[in-house]
Amino acid sequence: MHPLTLLFLRWIDERPRSYGEAMDAWRTSCPQLSIWEDALIDGLVAIARDEKTSVTLTPLGQAALERSSGTRERRRPASP
Repeated sequence: MHPLTLLFLRWIDERPRSYGEAMDAWRTSCPQLSIWEDALIDGLVAIARDEKTSVTLTPLGQAALERSSGTRERRRPASP
């Protein structure tokens, strides 16, 4: 998974985010850096139509985030 995608997922997971906040922080006009759009298309995040129209991680996004955390833990060198 692209490192910026993981950063985006962690950012959403930190605290509730509104759609407007996500668009302001992650919108891009560069077609090669479409982290926000790719995460939506890949089913990693969803837009909840609640009173604030929030952006949330889907179960698939949560699993991807957990997998990346587990991978990072396994890559740490063993302590002497």
